[in-house]
Amino acid sequence: MNWLLVVAGAMVGAPLRYLADRAVQSRHDSVFPWGTFAVNVVGCAVLGLLAGAAVAGAAGSHLQLLLGTGLCGALTTYSTFSYETLRLVETGAGLYAAVNVVASVSAGLGAAFAGVSIAEVVWS
Repeated sequence: MNWLLVVAGAMVGAPLRYLADRAVQSRHDSVFPWGTFAVNVVGCAVLGLLAGAAVAGAAGSHLQLLLGTGLCGALTTYSTFSYETLRLVETGAGLYAAVNVVASVSAGLGAAFAGVSIAEVVWS
């Protein structure tokens, strides 16, 4: 049963990741990977909110599997982030690569902490 929850979440997260990435990237005329940046930050926020809800007892293990492991696991992408950063370096856009690394890690952690903080306010 648990694996079905993960599969169901991933079935939503993977296409959502692709569509969101394309929608965001198409609005920017830049080599910076805005689409991947956006989905990773949103995924971190959702996972932080879910983690905070779980600590408060508002999210059970089934919801954690569905949204955390399935949805967020398929929505976010460390491999694409790494690949796009490497491509930026290879094409001579080293500054964009450095900004991508610093901004992605900082914004991702910030979004996760914000999600946990929001959950604490809502479910405390």
